[in-house]
Amino acid sequence: MEKNLKDVARKTKEASYFLANISSFHKDQFLLQLADNLERDEEEIKEENRKDLERAKDMGMRPSLLDRLELSSSRIKAMASGLREVANFPDPVGEVIEGSKRPNGLLITKMRVPLGVLAIIYEARPNVTIDSVGLGIKSGNALLLRGSSSAIYSNQVLVDKTKETLSQCGFPPDVVNLLECKSHEEVQELLTLRDYIDVIIPRGGADLIKLVVENSQVPVIETGVGNCHVYVDGSADWEMAEKIVINAKTQRPSVCNACETLLVDNKIAPQFLPRMIHALEEREVEIRGCEKTRELVKEVKLATEEDWYAEYLDLILAVKVVGGVEEAIKHINKYGSHHSEAIVTQNYAAARKFLEEVDAAAVYVNASTRFTDGGEFGMGAEIGISNQKLHARGPMGLRELTTVKYMVWGTGQIRE
Repeated sequence: MEKNLKDVARKTKEASYFLANISSFHKDQFLLQLADNLERDEEEIKEENRKDLERAKDMGMRPSLLDRLELSSSRIKAMASGLREVANFPDPVGEVIEGSKRPNGLLITKMRVPLGVLAIIYEARPNVTIDSVGLGIKSGNALLLRGSSSAIYSNQVLVDKTKETLSQCGFPPDVVNLLECKSHEEVQELLTLRDYIDVIIPRGGADLIKLVVENSQVPVIETGVGNCHVYVDGSADWEMAEKIVINAKTQRPSVCNACETLLVDNKIAPQFLPRMIHALEEREVEIRGCEKTRELVKEVKLATEEDWYAEYLDLILAVKVVGGVEEAIKHINKYGSHHSEAIVTQNYAAARKFLEEVDAAAVYVNASTRFTDGGEFGMGAEIGISNQKLHARGPMGLRELTTVKYMVWGTGQIRE
């Protein structure tokens, strides 16, 4: 397996040089053809996905994770739509960001170029396969994909459709490769292939990201862990706050931009919290609250220190009463994952303070954290939400998957 893994990575690297120099027209034709092929073969894709769903149910996978695994008709159509949307976006490759002419006559331009080979390591969401293909191909990057064993049939059929389309469009098939990497040792080896891989992007839970960050010899862009908060300020509109909290927690609890902790100003907690908790419990959300929360709603389970750090990805919500916006900001900056944070308030000064002092990739005023998404931000699909500050932060669209090259034109200049 070691020789095979290196061989696949080497072939992907070789194919990346072809892709880096292909025209925007040909990349867009590939994306549009793949979208058509996915819709054409919807039933075949769903049949393979059902194999993964049946195995997952037999293994006792919880409903929120089964939701992440499922490829319904609407999700297949959404994947195809995402590819068409990406095809319509401007190609970042070749964009001249800036240029200047030096006193000695050298003409220097700074241009966007692909990163090269992206290794994407992801968990139970097979739609990530197509999101990665769409953004990777459009930005001129070849792909090594390592999905979860729980989605093996789904990922394989999606990569098969991708390779079929690559051949249809005259691209080398090794532009995209799916890796099995069944063992821990094989994943560890993948993290050492710096001669062939330019960037590794882990998409999944905290354990996966920690494994990659701590062991990779290849540059890593961290994505995904979402311990997101909604803070309801003392001046908040209660109806607005209730709608935002319910949406942020329950619309799709298994994704990284779902709310995991609710913070409430102690000025309104006695009246607001019982109403809010009742609305959440009607939607089958388990509440884990601080001592003050339990004084107001006695049946609530007591939260532990671990709950403030938790990314539940489930219908569970930690609730804490705080002494105002200052304490809310301190709590978020201590326990949050720097992903997405929201304040509900009618106080402009509180809103500005929250926006400026909360350390996160996306900070909201009077809106749900669920909007942290490439599509919602107008980028089309995204490769993930970066929590870090170097290279890229927030939703990673096409531009975030490029780097720069300086091109220098001279007329015989030498340095004295």
